[in-house]
Parts: sequence; C-alpha cells; structure tokens
Amino acid sequence: MSAGSAPKSAPESAPESAPGLRVPGAPGAGRARPAPRLGARAHLAALRAIVAREALRFLTQRARFFAALVRPLVWLLVFAAGFRAALGLSITPPYQTYVTYEVYIVPGLAAMIQLFNGMQSSLSLVHDRETGSMRLLLTSPLPRWWLLSCKLAAGCAVSLLQVYVFLAAAALWGVRAPLEGYALALPALMLTGLMLGAMGLALSSTITQLENFAGVMNFVIFPTFFLSTALYPLWKMQESSPLLGRICELNPFTHAVELVRFALYGQMNWAAAGWTGLALAAFWALAMVGYDPARGLMRRRAR
Repeated sequence: MSAGSAPKSAPESAPESAPGLRVPGAPGAGRARPAPRLGARAHLAALRAIVAREALRFLTQRARFFAALVRPLVWLLVFAAGFRAALGLSITPPYQTYVTYEVYIVPGLAAMIQLFNGMQSSLSLVHDRETGSMRLLLTSPLPRWWLLSCKLAAGCAVSLLQVYVFLAAAALWGVRAPLEGYALALPALMLTGLMLGAMGLALSSTITQLENFAGVMNFVIFPTFFLSTALYPLWKMQESSPLLGRICELNPFTHAVELVRFALYGQMNWAAAGWTGLALAAFWALAMVGYDPARGLMRRRAR
C-alpha cells in the first residue's frame, strides 16, 4: 500500500430485509414470498368444522329431514299402490323373479333422496355466498379444492343418513332387500352421493340469486328424476319413445339408480359405476371452474 493512497473500504453489502418485509435492492425483493404450506392438522380442522356446520344445520332444520323422508314415502305408499296394477314388471336384472312395483322403485327413491339433498346443499351454498361467508371460506389459505371437497363430503354424509332411515322405513312396510345388500350398497351410495353432490356444486356456481333456485328445481331436478329408470325400467321407456329411451341412457342419474339397485341385491354393475365416476369427475371439474375467482361466477360477481 502506498503512503498517499487511501485505505480501501470494505464492499457495501446489500441491505437486509426484515422478516416479512421486502426492501428495494434486497435479494429477491421483486419476488413475493410463497404462502406457507399448511399441514394435515389444518386440513383436518377445516374438514371437522365444515362437517360440524353442515350437521348442525341439518339438526336445526328438522323440516328438511322430514321432507326428505315424506317425499319418497309418499311415492312408496301412495303412488306405488296405484301403479302396481298398471305397471306390470317382467324379470329385470338384478331381480331373479317377478317383483312388485314397490320393490322396483325403492332403489330409485333412495337415489332421489340423494338428488334432492345435493340440490339442498347447493341452495345452502347460494345462501352462504349471498351472506358473504362462502367468499370468506374460499379466501382462506387452504386449497379451494379441499374446501369444496369438505363441503361435498359433509353433504354426502347427510344424504347417507337420510337414505338408510328411508330404507329402514321401507323394510317396516315390507319392502326388504337381502340383509347383506344394505352393507354392500354403502360404497355405491357414497359414489352416487358424491356425484349428485358435485352436480349440486356445479349448479350452485351458476345461480346468482336465491330466488332462482325454484327454476333449478323445475328444469333440472324433475327432468333428471323422471327421465331415468327410477320409476320404470329402461325397456318400457324405449318401447314408448326411442328418443326418451336414449335420453334415459345418457342421464347420469339413471346409472346412479342402477348402481344402487344392483348393489342392494349383492351384485356389481361395472358399467353404471364407470359412468357414475365419469359424471362425478365432470361435475367436479365444472364446480372447480365455477368457484374459481379468476374464471368462474366468483369473478363475475366481483365486478
């Protein structure tokens, strides 16, 4: 070092940023910090909270429970008695012998309970969205797919309870399936409940006001129910109208009914299970798009 030269100063280091702050010039200042990953405990806590909220709503709305039971019981006890003589049924799989009309429609009525429950769950979603609680839920740090899955699982659990209470009432009336069929039908009822619940989620993403739900009841639920094999075999529909028979074949609710029907009698309808699974995936994808703030209804409402 020469005598006339000034000592070299140490190189200036980049300013450090405090935790949680971004200082201009600091390394990585232009990049936002990734959101912290929540563990399994947070996901399970959200699942418990959503299921508990749905169960509390179900217990406090007793009229909803009785309406879910009265509707299929009216079909079983009143309409079936009148249609028994008019609608003769030949041997139709999975039945090995001639069956009465009451025996035939019980699986369809069980699926009808799940159909209406899925629509009721979508109605509660529309109400939650109008009050703002749904938007608050979807803006939580948890993934949106997990939150919607929790809502779907809660609705499916409620529908399973309603279905088995109805099956018990039908057994008391004398319409019984094989004892092991009630246990074998549980996986089928879970799949159909998830599919119909996903359909309700997809529909709720398109409903902007609570008053529009009556239109959904008239133009979605009733055609879905009547244009299926819930009340009459497919071959009868094909005999009366080939077009309506084709619509019944393409109706996802038809495959849900047949899946439950075969499962109640200890058989597996793989075609119905496959179509029900495909419908579940399609409705789930539509629900995810509908509740995406960047693309779906949530974005349109925010404008």
